[in-house]
Amino acid sequence: MVTSRWTAAPARQASLRRRGAVLERAILDAALEQLGTVGWNGLTMEGIAAAAQTGKAAVYRRWPSKEDLVADALQAGLPHIQDAPDLGSVREDLLALCVQARDAMYSRPGTALRSVIHECDPSQAERFHGVIFAGVVEPTVQLIREIIRRGIDRGEVRPDADNSYVLDVIPAMMMYRSKLCSSEWNGQEVEELIDRLMLPLLRPEGT
Repeated sequence: MVTSRWTAAPARQASLRRRGAVLERAILDAALEQLGTVGWNGLTMEGIAAAAQTGKAAVYRRWPSKEDLVADALQAGLPHIQDAPDLGSVREDLLALCVQARDAMYSRPGTALRSVIHECDPSQAERFHGVIFAGVVEPTVQLIREIIRRGIDRGEVRPDADNSYVLDVIPAMMMYRSKLCSSEWNGQEVEELIDRLMLPLLRPEGT
């Protein structure tokens, strides 16, 4: 009996391995996914590596700690609202902006961000302050300012409403109620925020 010495060539595993930006994107996506699933306290570098289907060493080579990895994942993944709605009235513009902000809050990156905000201790949270401010708070405030300035030009909004306290109301309320009241900001809550709080703040005297 003649037996063949031929065997299949080894699979070219090396060609299937992800490298560079492709692997980094997979790790960042896995970090966001894990944050949404297990939260900040349950997040581990090992769990991220497993979710990304890579080795733990590949993760640690790029990010020495989960704080560093999550900061980059949030920065890369946070959704951005590009333009302020322009629907012809301050009320409709603010409603539309709040809905967009709500949808961003409950997207996968938004869920990951809320996990970080809700679960981190103060020293850990400080690591993410710049990411949160530059990626979420400041852009939202700038869009609110644009809407309010258009309202001032149309005579809908009192001239002194373009100030930091008024501009902070919407992001502060949305984050506060999301964190402490477990609010998911349904349509009624968004309308009440605008109608009961923002419009009275913005309305010109005597109207």
